Amino acid sequence: MKFKGIMLMVVMSMVMIFAAACGNNSGNTENSGNTNSGGEASGEEVSGEVLMDGSSTVFPIMEAVAEEYASVQPDVKVSVGVSGSGGGFEKFSAGETDMSNASRPIKEEETAALEEAGIDFTEFEIAKDGLSIVVNSENDWVDQLTIDDLKKIWLGEATMWSDVNPEWPEEKIELFSPGTDSGTYDYFNEVVLEDEQMVKEATLSEDDNVLVNGVTGSKNGMAFFGYAYYLENKDSLNVIPIVNGDGEAVEPNAETIQDGTYEPLSRPLYTYVKHSAVEENPAVYDFTKYALENAGEMAEAVGYVALPEEKYTEAMDKLNEIAGK
Repeated sequence: MKFKGIMLMVVMSMVMIFAAACGNNSGNTENSGNTNSGGEASGEEVSGEVLMDGSSTVFPIMEAVAEEYASVQPDVKVSVGVSGSGGGFEKFSAGETDMSNASRPIKEEETAALEEAGIDFTEFEIAKDGLSIVVNSENDWVDQLTIDDLKKIWLGEATMWSDVNPEWPEEKIELFSPGTDSGTYDYFNEVVLEDEQMVKEATLSEDDNVLVNGVTGSKNGMAFFGYAYYLENKDSLNVIPIVNGDGEAVEPNAETIQDGTYEPLSRPLYTYVKHSAVEENPAVYDFTKYALENAGEMAEAVGYVALPEEKYTEAMDKLNEIAGK
């Protein structure tokens, strides 16, 4: 998914700041640099390739980082793929990628597959997200939902709006969900559905554009995905406040995601890095260093929430330990 509107503003401001310093851009995507860059800080030019895949939720952050990095290290080609958190881990354990992005923690069976393949790795938390429940912009009756309401809807126990609230229309709810390879699906399945089977009538897709188009095309549509993707499409969607453990209906935003009041749908976002790639490929170390130094800024630029600065400092210490620096 592309966040062209948001990133255009980021790009324009960065170009003005760094036009003199960066010169010609090349690599995976042309974009301007960043004063807080790993490459500039080290003063070392590197070349090579960095391969990563995984979560569509984490993709906007890593795409933004890769575009900025291209102006700092133009001889490094960074490829950011999207196949869902689960699909990314499959490629990671198959040795096809150096990094794997995920919107939920790695599962035991995925860890076992990596161990069997002899791949050592480290998990880095890079930002926070608020899983957002959205409906059509013409839906003016849903003013809040509880987790129990969501569970009934997505298990098929409540199929009409009137099944949730008798004052709401007696019309069938149309559901659109991330696919089963998605970490967003896994998170929702665990936290909301408590690992019960999602209703079969839901339309599943790994492409968040399909989910947005489904909801915007149906007055009775409902979907869930990452907060940044809601922001990108907020003019055509309504986000639903969720009742938290204190009984307060809370909308996702930077403050409520960071302070935890948008619970239980606030969640961490991760990237997983292969040790041997960091040790043997200077480009992987340099890019990961740059990513950790700039993840907070890039996360906020595309609509997610940065971690406290000490978290990134701790992550840098981990990375340097892996690299033997």
